[in-house]
This record gives sequence, C-alpha cells and structure tokens, in this order.
Amino acid sequence: MLYRDGIHYYLRRVPHDLTSYYNVKRLCFSLKTKSASTAVRASKSINQRLEYYWLGLRLQNMDIPAIQVVRASDEANDATLCLSEACGLHLRLKGVGKDKVFIRTANRNTGYVTKLLGDRPISSYSSHEAAQFRDWCIGQGMGIKTVKRVFASVRAIINIAISEEGLDCSNAFAKKRCLLKILVV
Repeated sequence: MLYRDGIHYYLRRVPHDLTSYYNVKRLCFSLKTKSASTAVRASKSINQRLEYYWLGLRLQNMDIPAIQVVRASDEANDATLCLSEACGLHLRLKGVGKDKVFIRTANRNTGYVTKLLGDRPISSYSSHEAAQFRDWCIGQGMGIKTVKRVFASVRAIINIAISEEGLDCSNAFAKKRCLLKILVV
C-alpha cells in the first residue's frame, strides 16, 4: 500500500510469469479512502481477487495430462456446428461479393476463439468462456474498440449458424455482460 496526499493507494507488482497479460509492470490505483483500516480491508480483498484471477491465468497456460483421451459427454452428443463450420457457413452466405478483408477478418476472429477455447460445437461455449476470451483479447494488447469488433464478428458468425440451421441454443458471445467489464478495465 502507498499513502500519498492523505489518500491510500493499492500498489503491487505483476508477477513475472504474467507480465504478458499486462501493459504495466505494477498495479497502482487509488483506494479512495483516508482510513487506514478501510484501506487494509480493501487491499486484502483486492489481493484475494487478483490471486484467484492469476491462478486462472496460470491454469489456462498449463498442459493437461492425457487431455486427448477426455471427451465431454455434452460434446459427444452435440449435433450443432463447430465454430469453424459456422464460419464457413457465414462466409458462404454473407461473403459473396465481399473483399478479402471480410474473409480474412472472419477467419482470424474465429481462429482467436479456437486458439483459446478450441473448435467446439457453438452451443457448448459458455458466457464464462466468452469472458475468458475477452480477457485474453485484452491480454493480447487489443484495444477496447478492437475487442468489441472481434466480438461483433464472432457473434454474427454464430447467430447466422443458429438461424440457418434452426438450432435451439444461445450465443454465448451475445451476452452484454461479457463486454461490460471492458468499460471497467
């Protein structure tokens, strides 16, 4: 904790193994209090949340032993299109007469999702995973507007697959709350 001009500030270094997720080496922001006891409680709460978040980031980067033999029961019986197939459908229906930038953008944005979350049936993605994807995009150095454009592209690709195939599922990337944290970050 840092104390400056009568106000307490939270101060903490970003762990070395997680610096690629941040564009700063240390976190420093106002706790908006003059009370030492309130500042200590707030700092403990922030530390706990950061440790939990950082553990999640570390686990994402961890190799899972024998993952190739694991099959989720939902995915095994899921007849919906995979994200890459949904992208192909989107390009067949909406890409006619469009320039190569449209095609490249659709493939790149779905590639981002499959890189992080895997190429799975579109009904298997959750809003929690969409939030993880949002955090990953920000961690890659994308600006807020870029992240919103990426989400808009993925959302459109999944929406057209749902409507064209008559699927009874929701679009995890359409949830507004996935993008709400962007405004806070």
